[in-house]
Amino acid sequence: MSVNSDAPDLPAPSEEVTDIPESEDTAAVVSRPARQPSGFGPLMARLHFYAGVLVAPFLLVAAVTGLLYTFTPQLDSFVYDKELTVAHTADTSRPLAEQVDAARASHPKGTLVAVRPGAGEETTQVDFALPELGERAHTVYVDPYTGKVTGQLTTWYGSTPLKTWLDDLHRNLHLGTIGRYYSEIAASWLWVLVLGGLVLWWRRQRRNRTARRLLLPDLAAKKGVRRTRSWHAATGVWLAVGLLALSATGLTWSRFAGAHFGEALDALRSGTPGVSTALPGASADGQGGHHHSGGSGSHATQGVDPKAIDGVLAAARRDGVSGPVAIGVPQDHTTAWTVSQTRNLWPVGRDSVAVDASSEKVVDRVDFADWPVLAKLTRWGIGAHMGTLFGLVNQILLAVLAIGLTCMILWGYRMWWQRRPVRDGHRALLGTPPARGAWRAIPYGALAAGVVAVIALGWALPLFGVPLAAFLAADLVVGAVRRRWPVTPPTAGSGAEG
Repeated sequence: MSVNSDAPDLPAPSEEVTDIPESEDTAAVVSRPARQPSGFGPLMARLHFYAGVLVAPFLLVAAVTGLLYTFTPQLDSFVYDKELTVAHTADTSRPLAEQVDAARASHPKGTLVAVRPGAGEETTQVDFALPELGERAHTVYVDPYTGKVTGQLTTWYGSTPLKTWLDDLHRNLHLGTIGRYYSEIAASWLWVLVLGGLVLWWRRQRRNRTARRLLLPDLAAKKGVRRTRSWHAATGVWLAVGLLALSATGLTWSRFAGAHFGEALDALRSGTPGVSTALPGASADGQGGHHHSGGSGSHATQGVDPKAIDGVLAAARRDGVSGPVAIGVPQDHTTAWTVSQTRNLWPVGRDSVAVDASSEKVVDRVDFADWPVLAKLTRWGIGAHMGTLFGLVNQILLAVLAIGLTCMILWGYRMWWQRRPVRDGHRALLGTPPARGAWRAIPYGALAAGVVAVIALGWALPLFGVPLAAFLAADLVVGAVRRRWPVTPPTAGSGAEG
């Protein structure tokens, strides 16, 4: 490999070799013999390199789609202004039963399953379920002050078509179950890339570990990999806490890790509690749910009278359920109505009551204050991840994280390109990875503990643990093969002509 004037910014693959004080000149850098990698640092550098190269595309897609999703409240307000808001407000609104009748007249098919009363400039939302819609529903929007229908949309748990489309794009790229693997890979590897990067940056600055060197990019560095790396690392330091939070909260509702997380919550009795909708004296086989159940036809076949909804809401208000709520409509007389707060903005309001429509009395209640700690943390984490917990401030923070992560990924690939070696006066297409060989310097006890850790991670976070085990095994096998049959590098001027 020949060396050009940019040699100081083309460090050797080993993490140990790249830690050269910037005060040393080019000749010293070139003449210094490369030390054999030792300890955990080189292995971590190699893992960080390959994880960055292979996982970064997933992270980039997650960052861009997440950035788009972050501002769905503003996009909804612009696209669905007619459905979601009213032009004029009044001191009193029409009875809720009258609004439901207007929605039913506009949408004669389907089963009434939920109502979200409007307030202020917001319209009332009435959900009708049909078998062909699955988890989705037809939502009819009603002006609460005039009782007139303002529009209809196909929604997913209250989310507009645009918000649902962006949510699916971020979660699974509209590829269904297979697409969910991408987002879980991104969330599973983000935390290890962040922590690994912090450790590597801390090690690199061990000779001059000042706050400025750790937290700010090296603007004095000349153009090259050293400058790019400083921007990559300093940005990672500033965004580390937020990125770790995104990784953790994203995993809570992923396919595999999320399922294990839910099982752990159930085992600890820390799942999200719900009110009991069984009415006293009702038979067990008559209990019905209230969340987007299938069915068709008018409310006459539903077994409950929608006109009872005003009394149900009044009973919940008397019991202290304030703010925006969703009213769950039962499918038979043996099941109570539910009234649940839907406030996601801090302080979160998630109190819920079950109401017997015949007596207009609350028969069960669950307050958010009484939720298990882990259930509260999960609720707060979901809100923060979706940008609803702290309103606009939350959205801006998520946007900064998404843009910052995108820049870090691009800088990472730029470093890979900048570090490509020079042979016979020509640069190679890509940079070289950190040197292998760190395995032999790690104590056997640490290796054994590492194997156990990888197995545990493979169970808890399959899309992190399984690829990690595959990488480590492949790296070990390739290293053993190359030690047994070393490849002699081509000499200067060799190779096919033409």
